[in-house]
Amino acid sequence: MEKSRAGIRFLSILALAASFSSAAMAGPLRPNVIYGDDDRQDIYQVEDARLVKLAASTAALFKESDVKSDPSSGLATLIGEKFGDAFQLCSSEPFFEQPTGAFCSGSLVGPDLILTAGHCVETEEACAQTRFVFGYGISQLGEMPEMVPNEDVYSCSGIVTRDENDNGADYALIRVDRKVRGRRPLAIHRGGDAGAGDRLVVIGHPSGLPTKVSGGAAVRDASPEGYFVANLDTYGGNSGSAVFNAGTGAIEGVLVRGETDFGWDDDGNCRISNRCADDGCRGEDVTKISAVAAFIPETRTVRFGRSRHPVF
Repeated sequence: MEKSRAGIRFLSILALAASFSSAAMAGPLRPNVIYGDDDRQDIYQVEDARLVKLAASTAALFKESDVKSDPSSGLATLIGEKFGDAFQLCSSEPFFEQPTGAFCSGSLVGPDLILTAGHCVETEEACAQTRFVFGYGISQLGEMPEMVPNEDVYSCSGIVTRDENDNGADYALIRVDRKVRGRRPLAIHRGGDAGAGDRLVVIGHPSGLPTKVSGGAAVRDASPEGYFVANLDTYGGNSGSAVFNAGTGAIEGVLVRGETDFGWDDDGNCRISNRCADDGCRGEDVTKISAVAAFIPETRTVRFGRSRHPVF
């Protein structure tokens, strides 16, 4: 999919969705597509408490204009659209009725540090117009995350470091306006990179949806400079998502590029997810964590331990 830039406002999402289907659109491909089975799960569906704990330290990136904080109630309203309507989807598509509002994903890697993709936050001005929202997930069936506590919404203090190479590493490390409360930084893999066959889990916001946890994936090619290729079930909006080692829970990289996500059904009436074999299509590109590890201080973190048994 050709991912929208961070400056595109959510109100233009319908036009943006239509542009995803154009193979002629200029620019690099961005992450998306289903490989094999669709492994995406909402928080309430995830049985492994360790994964739920990791998800608690991931964030959704919203435009400032789509987050309305109310000091009197202590709550922030998150503005979005119904997923199916926003993307002209067939009613059979998973999560059709859920809200879509985030434009990218991120993860907490320091007391006040958010890791995301470089193309999600391109300038200091774009960063100032971004809100980093924790808790944008569905923890109980039928309860949509229309509001979050104001304390779970953070602003940008500045870009610590950033790179955006369409054929290599793509990352941004953002300092937010205050230390993140109630959530511990996630562990990163230090001293090496993921290898071919390593099992993976990705946690983020496909198509701007509430948090999805998706496993059943592995590294397909670890040889490219600055990134590796995997068969992760991801879409636009997953850009910036943390990609975890399924055995240790440590972050192996940041999701940045991939296949086209939606196509039209046989009648051309609505759009459906594109699907590939686990070893088919181009795969999804993940910036190696080693590209940015030097900028992330070692701190007390959340991880699984050193189990050799994958979660998925």
